[in-house]
Amino acid sequence: MFKKESKLKRFDFILLFTTIILCVYGFIVINSATLSKTFGSEPFLKTQITAFALGMVAVFILLFIDYDIYGGFYLPIYGITVALLIYVLINPVRASEWGDVRSWMSIGPIVFQPSELAKFGVIISVSKFIDIHKDSINNPAVLIKILVFAFFPIALIMMQPDLGTSLVFIFFIAVMLFVAGIDRKYIIAVLVIAFVLLIIGLMILYNIMQDYVPKKDYRVDRIVTFFYPELDPEDTGYHVIQSKIAIGSGMIYGRGLFKGVQNQLNYLPTKETDFIFAVIGEELGLIGGLLLLCLYGILFYRLIKIARNASNLFGSLIVTGIAAMQFFHIFENVGMTMGLLPVTGIPLPFISYGGTFMLVNTVSIGLALSVGLKRAKVSMNDF
Repeated sequence: MFKKESKLKRFDFILLFTTIILCVYGFIVINSATLSKTFGSEPFLKTQITAFALGMVAVFILLFIDYDIYGGFYLPIYGITVALLIYVLINPVRASEWGDVRSWMSIGPIVFQPSELAKFGVIISVSKFIDIHKDSINNPAVLIKILVFAFFPIALIMMQPDLGTSLVFIFFIAVMLFVAGIDRKYIIAVLVIAFVLLIIGLMILYNIMQDYVPKKDYRVDRIVTFFYPELDPEDTGYHVIQSKIAIGSGMIYGRGLFKGVQNQLNYLPTKETDFIFAVIGEELGLIGGLLLLCLYGILFYRLIKIARNASNLFGSLIVTGIAAMQFFHIFENVGMTMGLLPVTGIPLPFISYGGTFMLVNTVSIGLALSVGLKRAKVSMNDF
């Protein structure tokens, strides 16, 4: 694949193979999660495998492109990202399959979420913007300029509204700023503000609970459901309750693949997307869940290695953004299925069903591998 031996040594085969194993794991679980659907699992698997194949082709192409080229086009990339997010607000897909939402757009027969593609645009453009201002990043005026640049696309996503995806963006941008060397005083200030907001939020929740009416506001329902799912077990609390039952019933070894009661009898909602980890917990048990988390652990370890050894800050921030994006998805998805975090509708990377989501995840690995090929240093300890 590569002409020079040094290039071959720098290629992270472990990261690539781990990604492929995760995707295959996902195919198996999606097959079980959709087996009881009206048309069976074939349509879901076809979409997922096609997205994976396209993603692998994109990975192969990205390996031959110097990632520094993207930095030269960071403003056009940012502009296209913002344009897509504005377009979907003005002219969204409005069909019964997706409901009256402003998160989807269509190009011919292809329907996708611009917010998913925006992850690449924001990671690349913000990484370059930070890189340009790296020597003065702690200057208040410069930092404000970076934050405005980074958070404008997030504001557009919030207007869709899509709080879950917005939180993903906020998290990986915060991590990127931390890695870029933001001053400790700003971090402390953010933590203090977060603590104050948490106290205010708990006080507001207490007041809401005094005369709470389910199904009045779905965002409030999600927060209340997190604390008290039993208040509305047949509607707003149904997802979490059924998910916890599924995971708990799997115990150590699980009920067996294709043998989950909650899964196969369709008690578990959105089981092929948001709550697919509950399918793993019920049918593959603690062992299956730990295996998945171990694979994710290897993935993060390799991404961190690449970020640390990148030839410049721009490359390091790209991989940092990718790793942080993946981490937040995994942490939130697993947490919400176990009732430890509020339900935000965030899917599980490489495992949850979704063509656009699968494509974004595989291409992100391709970007990371591309950065890895241009590492500043290579040692046998990296493999």
